[in-house]
Formats: sequence, structure tokens, C-alpha cells
Amino acid sequence: MISRLRGILLEKNPPVVVLDVHGVGYEAQVSMQTFYTLPAVGEETALYTQLVVREDAHLLFGFGTREERETFRALVKVSGIGAKSALGILSALSSDELATAIANEDIKRLTAAPGIGKKTAERMVLELRGKLAGGGDAAGLFAPEAAGNNEDIINTLLALGYTDKEARTACKDIPAGTEISEGVRLALKNML
Repeated sequence: MISRLRGILLEKNPPVVVLDVHGVGYEAQVSMQTFYTLPAVGEETALYTQLVVREDAHLLFGFGTREERETFRALVKVSGIGAKSALGILSALSSDELATAIANEDIKRLTAAPGIGKKTAERMVLELRGKLAGGGDAAGLFAPEAAGNNEDIINTLLALGYTDKEARTACKDIPAGTEISEGVRLALKNML
């Protein structure tokens, strides 16, 4: 199995990227979460990968983090969710957001992902509850709290127009329990 690739980024055409690894071009489909973190074409990058073998094709999926790959692997085990649907879910929700939505049984949030209806969202909650809350176990899964205890600060930044990734990155070093106004001030300072 191909687990990880490191090479020069040759092409970026969402959701497909091509990575040149010692003269061999590997085409991988990536989530939009990963796509936006990739460097410019011509620069070196690395992707964690998952090879999906179907009767009619061998498809390679790329992920920016181990957590995203582990979440993808958990999603494709859910009845009714294939690799393309799992990638769509990870494009709409980060791994942390998905874990939080499942832990909170937030069906509305889950149905915001493309191609996910109410029944599939309910099945996701049923089949993944507790499986995305390993608290950083050896499988690389994580608890919803891994996003930090600063959800109010993150939500404030989202309301100000920042992306989820920007807000979470800015809040990464803010101590838990920080007052919202002070946390927003620190997060904005971290963005500079």
C-alpha cells in the first residue's frame, strides 16, 4: 500500500493534484481542506495517502495530516459512504469539526456536506460515535476537545469572516478558559 508520498507538486486542479516522486507522477484526489494548505506548483510537499482499489480503477487519495486520513478511513467504513462521499465530507468539514458534530449528534451540520442526507447523517452518528473520540490514541484519532476549549472564540472569529482553519490556527496557543474578548484579541494578534 502507498502510505505517504513526498515530491514536487506538478499540478493543482481541484480536487486532483499530481506529485512527482523521483520521476513518477502520482495523481491523488485531495479534500479542499488539504488543497488550500498545499504549496505552489513546483515546490516540494508531502501527502499521507490511501489507495482505494475498485473493480474498475485504483484511486489514490491524499491528505495533509494523519488525522484527516484516519477520519477518511473511518468514514468509508460507514454503510452508504464511499471514497468520493468521504472526500466531500472532509472538504466541507475538518476532521475536528466532523468529530464534534458526531459527538454532539449535530445532524444539521452533517447534512451540510455535499451528498449527505438526513438518513446518512444519522447512520454516521450511529456508526462513528466514540470512534472519532480516541483522545489521540495510537490510531491517530482524536477527541472533539482536541480542537481546543476555545469554541466561543473560534465562533466569534468565524462570525468576523475568518475561515475555520484560520480561526483554529490562531486559537491554537490560547490557554483554555481565556475570556472571549481577550481570546479574540490574542487570536487576532496571532494572525499578524
